[in-house]
Amino acid sequence: QAQLVESGGGTVQAGGSLRLSCAASGRSFSDYAMGWFRQGPGKERVFVAAISGGGGTTYYADSVRGRFTISRHNANNTLLLQMNSLEPEDTAIYLCARKIKGRLVPQNARNRHEYFQWGQGTQVTVSS
Repeated sequence: QAQLVESGGGTVQAGGSLRLSCAASGRSFSDYAMGWFRQGPGKERVFVAAISGGGGTTYYADSVRGRFTISRHNANNTLLLQMNSLEPEDTAIYLCARKIKGRLVPQNARNRHEYFQWGQGTQVTVSS
């Protein structure tokens, strides 16, 4: 059964770093663009970053550009999110998601309705 499982969350002080991983199974990993979203307490789920199936195209939310880096290792079905210079505002549950097939472009990368499979999420807490 296809599934996505996140790991790597935790508690870190402001200015610190974390690296999130998402292990994918059940489908041909490289056929799908992937994304990271986050959901803070009482807030909507919002886009963080996305990457095309081959890894050559990436998009970021303005709030994380220059601090976060999305990447993927298709050989071992893993999606990564390197998060540096973390801020208290980055505190949220981080979820990885698999996008429906089709070219990754800015308009669909940021739309959570373009993603059909989600992990359970991993908690990231940044203390001030």
